[in-house]
Amino acid sequence: MAINIKDYIDDSYNLFINNEFVPSSTGEQIEVYNPATGALLSKVAKADESDVDKAVDAEKNAFESWSRTSNTERAEYLKQIGDKILENKDRFATIETLNNGKPIRETSAIDVPNAARHFKYFGSVIETDEGTVNDLDENTMSIVRHEPIGVVGAVVAWNFPLLLASWKLAPAIAAGNTVVIQPSSSTPLTLIELAKIFQEVLPAGVVNILTGKGSESGNAIFNHEDIAKLSFTGSTSVGYKVADAAAQRLVPATLELGGKSANIILDDANLDITIEGIQLGILFNQGEVCSAGSRLLVHENIYDEVISRLKEAFSNIKVGDPLDENTQMGSQTGEEQIDKIQSYVDHAKKSDANILVGGHRLTDGELKKGYFFEPTLIELPDNQNKLAQEEIFGPVLSVIKIKDDEEAVRIANDSEYGLAGGVFSQDITRALNIAKSVRTGRVWINTYNQVNEGAPFGGYKKSGIGRETYKDALANYQQVKNIYIDTSNERMGFY
Repeated sequence: MAINIKDYIDDSYNLFINNEFVPSSTGEQIEVYNPATGALLSKVAKADESDVDKAVDAEKNAFESWSRTSNTERAEYLKQIGDKILENKDRFATIETLNNGKPIRETSAIDVPNAARHFKYFGSVIETDEGTVNDLDENTMSIVRHEPIGVVGAVVAWNFPLLLASWKLAPAIAAGNTVVIQPSSSTPLTLIELAKIFQEVLPAGVVNILTGKGSESGNAIFNHEDIAKLSFTGSTSVGYKVADAAAQRLVPATLELGGKSANIILDDANLDITIEGIQLGILFNQGEVCSAGSRLLVHENIYDEVISRLKEAFSNIKVGDPLDENTQMGSQTGEEQIDKIQSYVDHAKKSDANILVGGHRLTDGELKKGYFFEPTLIELPDNQNKLAQEEIFGPVLSVIKIKDDEEAVRIANDSEYGLAGGVFSQDITRALNIAKSVRTGRVWINTYNQVNEGAPFGGYKKSGIGRETYKDALANYQQVKNIYIDTSNERMGFY
């Protein structure tokens, strides 16, 4: 679909500090491209350490008043943000698609509405967030208060720029904190566009948005002495560095990291639902999903039928122009990512793996200008191949035959990750027993990759620390204070 990019995206963007758009200290900029066409979309300011200092100073100043606003006031602010995102849904969806390469049908139906709902949801949560008052005995009263931590430093990944930002911003500001946040340097446009809504709705300094390199300004955020809480979504390798930065200053960190999730198909599964669920698990967002069901474990009794149907389904996926409503899979986010995907496929060719479908970059016609890859199905003899152990982050599905439920659980747990997983079965007791046995933070049953604001998301093992979405995420951004009162008006007599 042909559109005028200038109707959606500015030629350039500055940093958003203290409710104003300001150039970076150096004046340097980063070019931002459309991964589906290779076209230059815009330029964004490149923040450095001094810009981080300015943003944090604005946060500190704003915190004093923002932290004292009532829950009702903050709730109203969040609901306004959610409403305005929905009012501009088509605009945000188009920008997200242009910048990320994902299909417009996903950004318009999932990413943008879900982002809006997270702001509205945490606006509702904060209105019901209550402390407690307990009479410990007839002369002793205990008050428990939930108070904001302070300035939050957040960095989000490139695969869901707007949605992941909402996961952090909504609970953080709902809890009364101020936030400096940095999007990925490759996909910054929706978040910096969101700043226009923050400028209209929020008091100055509550949210500051810095565009730049993760290794530079992102690192400066994580190591800043005045930031009281870290929140990061991205690779496990960077997660180690964020955790170390938090440990050095004894501040809490929420880490949502990588995954290598198992999608388990039992022999009593409804295959019509299952085939769709498998595709949702690995082809949604071009497989660039931390919770992707990238390991498919199929019971031997139905293995041949599942593989036959999957081969047909994968071959019929429409890969193409992300702005086309009929496109089911768009482009990968960049050259580095598509090269990584290709390297794993090349490994498969040299190992004991069997490529059943796909395995190639798509370069026909207009696709040659972008980073498109075929839906790929690879058969593995066991779980030891690197394709079953390492996160590929693309539309590459490794399939392993299993003989029973016990083997399914054993293989599912044979991973350094523990983010998500799936079970397909018409026997809910059987499915629940497997779900309870798999060491992951989330298990879908008879569906996959459904993310709701009212359900907690986060991982075990090297998939991260803490939970996002759901009301309990509010606690990630709060301190708990106890006020202990003696009402007896009598000496204890110890001294």
